[in-house]
Amino acid sequence: MENFEFIGKSLYLRKEKILVIADLHIGYEQMLAEQGTVIPRGQFQDMLKDMKLIFERLKKNKEKAEEIVLLGDLKHEFGKISRQEWGEVSRFLDFLFENVEKVVLIKGNHDTILEPIARKEGLEIVKCYVNGSVCFVHGDKEIKECIDRKIKTIILGHKHPAITLSKGAKKEKYKCFLVGKWKEKKIIILPSFFSLVEGSEVYVKDTNLGFKFNIKEFEVYIPTEEEVLDFGKVKNIEREEDF
Repeated sequence: MENFEFIGKSLYLRKEKILVIADLHIGYEQMLAEQGTVIPRGQFQDMLKDMKLIFERLKKNKEKAEEIVLLGDLKHEFGKISRQEWGEVSRFLDFLFENVEKVVLIKGNHDTILEPIARKEGLEIVKCYVNGSVCFVHGDKEIKECIDRKIKTIILGHKHPAITLSKGAKKEKYKCFLVGKWKEKKIIILPSFFSLVEGSEVYVKDTNLGFKFNIKEFEVYIPTEEEVLDFGKVKNIEREEDF
């Protein structure tokens, strides 16, 4: 897809040497535990493993990301910083700085109290990030910087897109990328990097996005370990699609 490459649950911009991921929701496990639901603590290690595989894939392709953009919802808790978030967000950012020169933190709707961790890591939290003709934003709000005429591509998260494919009685949900057009701009919506929940069905009319996209006209791309599968437009995917 021209300058863009899907690698696992990330997006790589070759020309800009930027890697993009969205919606990590670090701290979700502790939130569940406080509510009485105990699950194995494996999300953070899964994310580190996924990131290592992405950097290995870039190296194998003789590519190198110079910066990484986090599209918001780095942490999960709205009104506080949990113990899990303090430790794991810092460790995750430290890991990123071992592999890239620059980290951009975009504020998500879950990142109401992220500033103390960001300051500790020497980072600023921004509502959007513009690099040339590309605008990076979380997606819960329509940001005026993204509507500027010079912007040709908007990259966002927030929606956690996923699609359920079925064959007979068997059903399975897959995280996916969505690619489409809006006001003559290319739109790329990333899946959640969050490993515990697959995501939200692309079929469902989403009122949470700040941008009023016609999702039915967007192309669906499902990442696998070996390749990225093109499933065509949302409106053309049958609910009983073979897979």
